[in-house]
Amino acid sequence: MVANPVSGDEATRDLGNGVLMPVLGLGVWQMSRGTETEQAVEWALEAGYRHIDTATAYKNEQSVGAAIARSGIAREELFVTTKWLPITRRPTVELARSLERLGLDYVDLYLIHWPFPARSNRAWLELASLREQGRARAIGVSNYGTERLTKLIGQGGPAAAVDQVQFNPFHFRERLLRFCAQQRVVLEAYSPLDRGRGLDHPTIVDIARRVERTSAQVMLRWAVQHGAVVIPKSIRQDRIRSNAEIFDFTLGAEDMRALDGLDRTSRTGKAR
Repeated sequence: MVANPVSGDEATRDLGNGVLMPVLGLGVWQMSRGTETEQAVEWALEAGYRHIDTATAYKNEQSVGAAIARSGIAREELFVTTKWLPITRRPTVELARSLERLGLDYVDLYLIHWPFPARSNRAWLELASLREQGRARAIGVSNYGTERLTKLIGQGGPAAAVDQVQFNPFHFRERLLRFCAQQRVVLEAYSPLDRGRGLDHPTIVDIARRVERTSAQVMLRWAVQHGAVVIPKSIRQDRIRSNAEIFDFTLGAEDMRALDGLDRTSRTGKAR
């Protein structure tokens, strides 16, 4: 076991009710169930990660659970997220199945995976009940823009603790970021490396060269300095380790502005 690379005041985001969410996590979207997912999770845990993000739709919850069980790490040291897809059965039923596959008694964060107004609006109170029962320590949403978040807030019930969206220098979504900050919602970045497509962009390569870091580290650091939680995906041990090394350097204001300028979304906050 190597030393945990995540330390200091940046290590977690406060979700309220004593729930602290690690800023760095491993995403397992599109990882094959079985050896591929299990190995990636094991490498991440060995590298000091304590946050794993999965979903029912990924079909690899069982593999995540198997890796966690073999790690020997105490449950209270881990932060596990899974997600309810509104086209499936009710959240109560689906979370029970997810917990069985994960081999856990509770998840730390349960998200509505995608807005589906006919079902997700009604299901929100059911997620709140799961939180009250202790089966999910915190609840939130994924792929919600400012308009859907506003509607969720307006219907009453508990506030979402997290909104997980695509967020990286090419999908900046400044409007959504500011709205989340105002509403005390933690913005969580999936695809923080733009699925690898932006790593060779000249602006990112130039900044990485000057600060003596990898392009991936620069992109992750940019998101963290904007207050986001990041869940980069990789099935390579060297990249999993490298992606964790983002807490011992800072990007200057000029570099942050240059990266902000790569945005292709007009900073609208739309989910896609």
